[in-house]
Amino acid sequence: MAKKRTTTLEVGADGVALITIINPPVNSLAFDVLYSLRDSYQEALRRNDVKAIVVTGADGKFSGGFDISGLSGIQEGKNVEQEKPGYLSVDVLTDTIEVGRKPSVAAIDGLALGGGLELAMVCHARISTPTAQLGLPELQLGLIPGFGGTQRLPRLVGISKALEMMLTSKPVIGTEAHALGLVDALVSPQELVSTARQWALDIFERRRPWVATLYRTDKLDPLVEARKIFKLARAQAAKLAQNLKHPLACIDVVEEGIVSGGRAGLLKEFHEFRGLVQSDTCKSLIHIFLAQRGTTKVQGVTDLGLEPRRVRKVAVLGGGLMGTGIATALILSNYSVIMKGVNQKSLESWIGRVKANLQSRVKKGAMSQEKFDKTVSLLKGVLDYESFKDVDMVVEAVPENMSLKQDIFCDLEKYCPPHCILATNTSSLDLDLIGRKTKSQYRIIGAHFFSPAHVMPLVEIVHTNNTSPQVIVDLLDVGKKIRKTPIVVRNSTGFAVNRMFFPYPQAGLLLVDRGMGVYQIDKALTKFGMPMGPFRLADLAGLGVSIATALQFVEKFPERAYNSRLIHLLHEDKRAGESTRKGFYLYDDRGKARPDPELRNYIEKSRSSSGVAVDPKLEKLSEKEIVEMILFPVVNEACRVFAEGIVVKAADLDIASVMGMGFPPYRGGIMFWADSVGSKYIYSRLEEWSKAYGEFFKPCAFLTERAANGALLSSPVEQAKPRL
Repeated sequence: MAKKRTTTLEVGADGVALITIINPPVNSLAFDVLYSLRDSYQEALRRNDVKAIVVTGADGKFSGGFDISGLSGIQEGKNVEQEKPGYLSVDVLTDTIEVGRKPSVAAIDGLALGGGLELAMVCHARISTPTAQLGLPELQLGLIPGFGGTQRLPRLVGISKALEMMLTSKPVIGTEAHALGLVDALVSPQELVSTARQWALDIFERRRPWVATLYRTDKLDPLVEARKIFKLARAQAAKLAQNLKHPLACIDVVEEGIVSGGRAGLLKEFHEFRGLVQSDTCKSLIHIFLAQRGTTKVQGVTDLGLEPRRVRKVAVLGGGLMGTGIATALILSNYSVIMKGVNQKSLESWIGRVKANLQSRVKKGAMSQEKFDKTVSLLKGVLDYESFKDVDMVVEAVPENMSLKQDIFCDLEKYCPPHCILATNTSSLDLDLIGRKTKSQYRIIGAHFFSPAHVMPLVEIVHTNNTSPQVIVDLLDVGKKIRKTPIVVRNSTGFAVNRMFFPYPQAGLLLVDRGMGVYQIDKALTKFGMPMGPFRLADLAGLGVSIATALQFVEKFPERAYNSRLIHLLHEDKRAGESTRKGFYLYDDRGKARPDPELRNYIEKSRSSSGVAVDPKLEKLSEKEIVEMILFPVVNEACRVFAEGIVVKAADLDIASVMGMGFPPYRGGIMFWADSVGSKYIYSRLEEWSKAYGEFFKPCAFLTERAANGALLSSPVEQAKPRL
């Protein structure tokens, strides 16, 4: 039964019916839109004054794809009006539109993603603007295309390119789509609909071919060659996505259509889609998708009706790896940036590093030389504060020295205008102490980027009790414009990411001192999905950095921190990590790691000095048990972070864990994963280990309470509100 009309139908004097999708902001294909589209098509097919049909989207966007919120309805068995398997993809899109008795042309501008592109491919031709984005990103959500995309894309661009587009979820712009054969013509936005109307009439009059995409074979490889392509694709998918099933399911569905025909492929696509939408992977990835969109909604801040002030000019103090990365991120988003150096030599070096960051994009073809020149022109180097009189924001990124930062913020207060945001990139120092000597505590805020700052997607926006909500809103807007995902956190030791993950390396060191193997631990964690185990990560960061960071937590939380001698012994022997080619691993000149037999000597010294007994059982643990012993302490600390109100929502910790530490997104983030495991189970294991191995594993009060009640760890807590 049809829902509210979310499409319009207009028939022109030329006999072309124009169907327009109207569902702001991106014309997503919710169920009511799909049924309205079906009704509009059926009306156009019935009417005698209609010769051909053009389908387009309102407000310069064709369609951003299927409405994500509708997937939760499918998971719960709601919102489904399927008279038979594959009703929408077969009966509506294929039999009503594609093999209907009147030709259709898609007029594409803006977005044609997911279900939007699948609808366009059902049409008999596609006219696009040069800058439109076309793609099938469903695999990012643990799914495969569900409206025939697995069958039609290979028939338009070839099997190899179709698999690449689906498995990587990378869209193409209109110009590339035209070169591939995905669209038939490129025109300006002003000419789009008129060209599509004429194209549709030309098909009706047989001046252009009238061929259903599902039955095209001209772009398909011979079966023998196709099987080689599928074999290679499976090998690559198994290597790059070792814990995921949906990439292999996608390949299987494409192959079914090539071997058994398009309609057989559509039915297999439907059944695979229905199974995948119920999978833990899909639920986890949808959670991350929605949680990422929700990070900019902060109770007590973004609900006050404040509008972000415009930031035009930004100053960056400090030009090391972090400062130059921040400057790169800002000029890439068209901010005017001044970088203050301590002397001319260092300043030139820093600017050279920014240029090198951009030049790497030119080499990869991601930036033209013209764009490079324009972007570099936004950066200016200075040696004093005279140019700070009209800056809207300062980002301080000097070394982690409290007195140095305090002096800098006193200077900034003198030279910057009263409206200027004073941000620090500190990863560990107390913001209240940084701003203590100023009268500007209300505009001091943390902007904690992750290295390299122009690449890593996360930024922690750290507020104190004195920070103005207006400044938080302003920085949220800047974060959005530089394409970062922000999470708002309260000032505290380690903020959110470093705080909840400080047990990650410490658990590893504790277990090694107790008898477990370094490489055994790293292998288990990487198989789980972490980009690196705790020891490979320590080598990457540098053992000196790891020691300094650990000491902060040992000092702040002595009752639950573990300070192993192992990492100190390595560092004292000038094994500083990857930078010295020796740490927990050995490294070749390309940075490739390999185990070091000599590590055993350092481990034995550490065990001897620790004074604890080696437990033979630890060497025989399964990979699942190793993962739990390393990550359950992280869950425990994340519970403390949540309960203390350092973040507003548990979902923010999921985003922080995924984007800040590489926790596998297909597991939904640290808190989502913990809820899938169960609070009672996590509590019981931590309690057991705390009795055997000490206070490090002791469950916190929040986890203990939730386990006793059988409650979700991510359920809201009253304390978790920003204290402004």
